[in-house]
Amino acid sequence: MLRFLDAGESHGPALVGVVEGLPAGLPVTTGYIDAQLAARQGGYGRGGRMGIERDRVRFLSGVRGGLTMGSPVSLLIINRDWSNWRRVMDSGPGAAVDERVVTRPRPGHADLAGVLKYGHSDIRNILERSSARETAMRVAVGTLARRLLEELGASVYGRVKAIGPVTDSSEPPPQAWPELTAVSRVSCTDPAAGGAMIAAIDQAREAGDTLGGVVEIAVTGVPPGLGSHVHWDRRLDGRLAGALMSIQGIKGVEVGAGFAAAGAPGSAVHDEIVYGSGFTRPTNRAGGIEGGISNGQVLLVRAAMKPIPTLGRPLASVDLATHEPVRAAYERSDVCAVPAAMVVAEAVVAWELGRAVLEKFGGDNLADLKAGLSLYQSRVRQV
Repeated sequence: MLRFLDAGESHGPALVGVVEGLPAGLPVTTGYIDAQLAARQGGYGRGGRMGIERDRVRFLSGVRGGLTMGSPVSLLIINRDWSNWRRVMDSGPGAAVDERVVTRPRPGHADLAGVLKYGHSDIRNILERSSARETAMRVAVGTLARRLLEELGASVYGRVKAIGPVTDSSEPPPQAWPELTAVSRVSCTDPAAGGAMIAAIDQAREAGDTLGGVVEIAVTGVPPGLGSHVHWDRRLDGRLAGALMSIQGIKGVEVGAGFAAAGAPGSAVHDEIVYGSGFTRPTNRAGGIEGGISNGQVLLVRAAMKPIPTLGRPLASVDLATHEPVRAAYERSDVCAVPAAMVVAEAVVAWELGRAVLEKFGGDNLADLKAGLSLYQSRVRQV
């Protein structure tokens, strides 16, 4: 079973992760993961923290000579900003816990709900872990699964579909997305829409406001048969939706036609089945998943991100210590992090697909996994 745990605070010394269940013999390099970490740090609208960090991953175990060993892979990402927070965030009894205390909860964050749940009087004990800084390790972990998928012939693509009121209506094939998004400061596939998105971010910054948006993830080469209809928690679409909703700020997920399907008749929603050299469908409104099972089409999901709750012109709140009306606290933040959320979404989708692949085909080493997949594909082709 493929699983991971990660830990670390936003201004702590480091982020750490432990991955268990990767097959032996998977080629991985820190450089490949670092490229994804750099992409997560980029994108127009990011804040000052990204000017401090230079995220790089280190393998502490489980990898030798560029290949996984089959044992747990442990990863480390150093927080460079730790040097500015050492006194406040130190784990020892001498920590300056009376400095940089936060008592003004920010609407939309975990601040108030977190202190009520855990009994803290200082919101910092909540915001340090609820921060999206945590997603740096999830990108590193998800990139390991991405490498696994690539070895099996699957490719993960992402793009920004919308930021604020601006939507990219272009529909290039997923294979064209990397070239188009590489020259866009907002990871958009349409230059005109990308320019309008940048203008919208600038307007929000001037107003002391923030913007959300929509990211789209496509995965090609997904074999049919991942996931299952037999239990609710094995449905692939449910697992992907849960993974995407676990990303900070994500408030909605759709697969294929998604919410648009609710307003259309069934004859305009469901993908007809034809047979040529095998079973296929001329359309893909299902997004590559039917009945909780991948059907061999391109897997297509979208996630909607709300605007970041930390505003340059804070909203009304109540001070925890005095119960007096105040303006919410301001922690250094982004105006828009949708392009970064796209990178995180690619990682969590890759992770869930990696789990599903290993559940379906097994194998303690990469060669056995590939053999199991090849045998299955041979059987499917004969149907």
